[in-house]
Amino acid sequence: VSGAVAAPTASLHFDAALLESLAAKGVEFAFVTLNVGAGTFLPVKTDDIAQHKMHAEWGEVSEQAAAAISACKARGGRVIAVGTTALRLIESAVVNGKIAAFRGETAIFIRPGYKFLVADGLMTNFHLPKSTLLMLVAALVGVDRQRAIYAHAIAAKYRFFSYGDSSLLFP
Repeated sequence: VSGAVAAPTASLHFDAALLESLAAKGVEFAFVTLNVGAGTFLPVKTDDIAQHKMHAEWGEVSEQAAAAISACKARGGRVIAVGTTALRLIESAVVNGKIAAFRGETAIFIRPGYKFLVADGLMTNFHLPKSTLLMLVAALVGVDRQRAIYAHAIAAKYRFFSYGDSSLLFP
Protein backbone atom coordinates (compact mmCIF):
# COMPACT_ATOMS: atom_id res chain seq x y z
CA VAL A 1 0.00 0.00 0.00
CA SER A 2 1.63 3.23 -1.08
CA GLY A 3 1.98 6.14 1.29
CA ALA A 4 4.96 5.40 3.53
CA VAL A 5 8.06 7.60 3.48
CA ALA A 6 10.30 4.75 4.66
CA ALA A 7 10.63 1.02 4.14
CA PRO A 8 9.38 -1.43 6.79
CA THR A 9 12.98 -2.13 7.71
CA ALA A 10 12.44 -4.64 10.53
CA SER A 11 10.72 -6.94 8.06
CA LEU A 12 13.64 -6.74 5.65
CA HIS A 13 15.40 -9.32 7.83
CA PHE A 14 12.93 -11.90 6.48
CA ASP A 15 13.23 -13.46 3.06
CA ALA A 16 10.94 -16.06 1.46
CA ALA A 17 13.09 -18.98 2.63
CA LEU A 18 13.05 -17.80 6.25
CA LEU A 19 9.29 -17.21 6.16
CA GLU A 20 8.78 -20.72 4.75
CA SER A 21 11.02 -22.20 7.44
CA LEU A 22 9.11 -20.40 10.19
CA ALA A 23 5.76 -21.49 8.74
CA ALA A 24 7.00 -25.10 8.63
CA LYS A 25 7.66 -24.81 12.39
CA GLY A 26 4.08 -23.65 12.97
CA VAL A 27 4.64 -19.89 13.13
CA GLU A 28 1.62 -18.04 11.79
CA PHE A 29 1.62 -14.58 10.22
CA ALA A 30 -0.84 -11.70 10.09
CA PHE A 31 0.03 -8.73 7.93
CA VAL A 32 -0.88 -5.13 8.79
CA THR A 33 -0.09 -1.81 7.14
CA LEU A 34 1.18 1.38 8.74
CA ASN A 35 2.34 4.11 6.38
CA VAL A 36 5.39 5.42 8.19
CA GLY A 37 5.61 9.19 8.18
CA ALA A 38 8.67 11.41 8.42
CA GLY A 39 7.74 12.22 12.01
CA THR A 40 8.77 8.70 13.06
CA PHE A 41 12.39 9.75 12.78
CA LEU A 42 12.15 13.10 14.57
CA PRO A 43 13.78 13.24 18.00
CA VAL A 44 11.74 14.16 21.04
CA LYS A 45 12.64 17.77 21.81
CA THR A 46 10.73 18.30 25.05
CA ASP A 47 12.23 17.78 28.49
CA ASP A 48 8.96 16.16 29.61
CA ILE A 49 8.06 13.35 27.19
CA ALA A 50 4.39 13.71 28.15
CA GLN A 51 4.53 17.08 26.33
CA HIS A 52 5.72 15.50 23.06
CA LYS A 53 3.11 15.63 20.31
CA MET A 54 3.19 12.39 18.37
CA HIS A 55 2.82 12.54 14.60
CA ALA A 56 -0.16 10.76 13.02
CA GLU A 57 0.24 7.92 10.53
CA TRP A 58 -2.35 6.01 8.51
CA GLY A 59 -2.74 2.30 9.05
CA GLU A 60 -4.96 -0.71 8.61
CA VAL A 61 -5.56 -3.93 10.49
CA SER A 62 -7.89 -6.04 8.35
CA GLU A 63 -10.71 -8.18 9.75
CA GLN A 64 -8.62 -11.24 8.84
CA ALA A 65 -5.51 -9.97 10.63
CA ALA A 66 -7.50 -9.00 13.74
CA ALA A 67 -9.17 -12.43 13.79
CA ALA A 68 -5.84 -14.25 13.40
CA ILE A 69 -4.24 -12.21 16.19
CA SER A 70 -7.26 -12.72 18.45
CA ALA A 71 -7.20 -16.47 17.80
CA CYS A 72 -3.49 -16.60 18.65
CA LYS A 73 -4.06 -14.76 21.93
CA ALA A 74 -7.10 -16.94 22.78
CA ARG A 75 -5.09 -20.15 22.50
CA GLY A 76 -2.25 -18.76 24.60
CA GLY A 77 0.10 -17.97 21.72
CA ARG A 78 2.42 -15.00 21.61
CA VAL A 79 1.99 -12.07 19.28
CA ILE A 80 5.37 -10.79 18.20
CA ALA A 81 5.25 -7.59 16.19
CA VAL A 82 7.86 -7.23 13.48
CA GLY A 83 8.74 -3.57 13.67
CA THR A 84 7.73 -0.71 15.89
CA THR A 85 5.26 0.40 13.21
CA ALA A 86 3.41 -2.92 13.34
CA LEU A 87 3.45 -2.82 17.13
CA ARG A 88 2.10 0.72 17.26
CA LEU A 89 -0.67 -0.20 14.84
CA ILE A 90 -1.88 -3.35 16.59
CA GLU A 91 -1.91 -1.51 19.92
CA SER A 92 -3.91 1.29 18.23
CA ALA A 93 -6.49 -1.25 17.04
CA VAL A 94 -7.60 -2.21 20.56
CA VAL A 95 -11.31 -1.92 21.37
CA ASN A 96 -12.56 -2.99 24.80
CA GLY A 97 -9.22 -4.61 25.58
CA LYS A 98 -8.99 -6.70 22.39
CA ILE A 99 -7.67 -6.16 18.89
CA ALA A 100 -10.25 -5.27 16.25
CA ALA A 101 -10.20 -4.27 12.61
CA PHE A 102 -8.86 -0.74 12.25
CA ARG A 103 -8.46 1.68 9.37
CA GLY A 104 -7.43 5.27 9.92
CA GLU A 105 -4.85 7.48 11.56
CA THR A 106 -3.03 6.71 14.77
CA ALA A 107 -0.90 9.00 16.87
CA ILE A 108 -0.28 6.52 19.69
CA PHE A 109 2.86 7.33 21.68
CA ILE A 110 4.07 4.23 23.47
CA ARG A 111 6.50 5.11 26.23
CA PRO A 112 7.47 3.73 29.65
CA GLY A 113 4.36 3.07 31.70
CA TYR A 114 2.31 1.90 28.72
CA LYS A 115 0.34 -1.34 29.28
CA PHE A 116 0.58 -3.59 26.22
CA LEU A 117 -2.71 -5.25 25.31
CA VAL A 118 -1.78 -7.10 22.09
CA ALA A 119 1.98 -7.37 21.59
CA ASP A 120 3.89 -9.95 23.62
CA GLY A 121 7.22 -9.28 21.94
CA LEU A 122 8.94 -7.20 19.31
CA MET A 123 11.48 -7.75 16.60
CA THR A 124 13.06 -4.41 15.74
CA ASN A 125 16.24 -2.73 14.64
CA PHE A 126 18.31 -0.62 17.02
CA HIS A 127 17.03 2.93 17.32
CA LEU A 128 18.64 6.32 17.81
CA PRO A 129 18.77 8.28 21.09
CA LYS A 130 15.85 10.60 21.91
CA SER A 131 13.56 8.80 19.43
CA THR A 132 10.01 7.73 20.18
CA LEU A 133 11.04 4.30 18.89
CA LEU A 134 13.67 3.93 21.61
CA MET A 135 11.03 4.95 24.16
CA LEU A 136 8.71 2.26 22.78
CA VAL A 137 11.47 -0.33 23.33
CA ALA A 138 11.93 0.95 26.91
CA ALA A 139 8.18 0.63 27.46
CA LEU A 140 8.31 -3.02 26.42
CA VAL A 141 11.45 -4.23 28.18
CA GLY A 142 11.87 -1.62 30.92
CA VAL A 143 14.25 1.31 31.00
CA ASP A 144 17.08 -0.52 32.78
CA ARG A 145 16.94 -3.52 30.40
CA GLN A 146 16.74 -1.21 27.39
CA ARG A 147 19.90 0.56 28.56
CA ALA A 148 21.71 -2.77 29.12
CA ILE A 149 20.62 -4.09 25.70
CA TYR A 150 21.82 -0.93 23.99
CA ALA A 151 25.10 -0.88 25.95
CA HIS A 152 25.74 -4.42 24.71
CA ALA A 153 24.82 -3.42 21.14
CA ILE A 154 27.24 -0.48 21.23
CA ALA A 155 30.06 -2.55 22.75
CA ALA A 156 29.52 -5.31 20.18
CA LYS A 157 29.41 -2.72 17.37
CA TYR A 158 25.93 -3.66 16.18
CA ARG A 159 24.62 -1.58 13.31
CA PHE A 160 21.91 0.89 14.26
CA PHE A 161 18.95 2.51 12.55
CA SER A 162 16.88 1.56 9.55
CA TYR A 163 19.12 -0.95 7.80
CA GLY A 164 21.02 -2.15 10.84
CA ASP A 165 20.97 -5.22 13.00
CA SER A 166 17.86 -6.57 14.62
CA SER A 167 16.79 -7.62 18.10
CA LEU A 168 14.05 -9.88 19.41
CA LEU A 169 12.67 -8.39 22.61
CA PHE A 170 10.30 -9.65 25.30
CA PRO A 171 9.09 -7.93 28.48
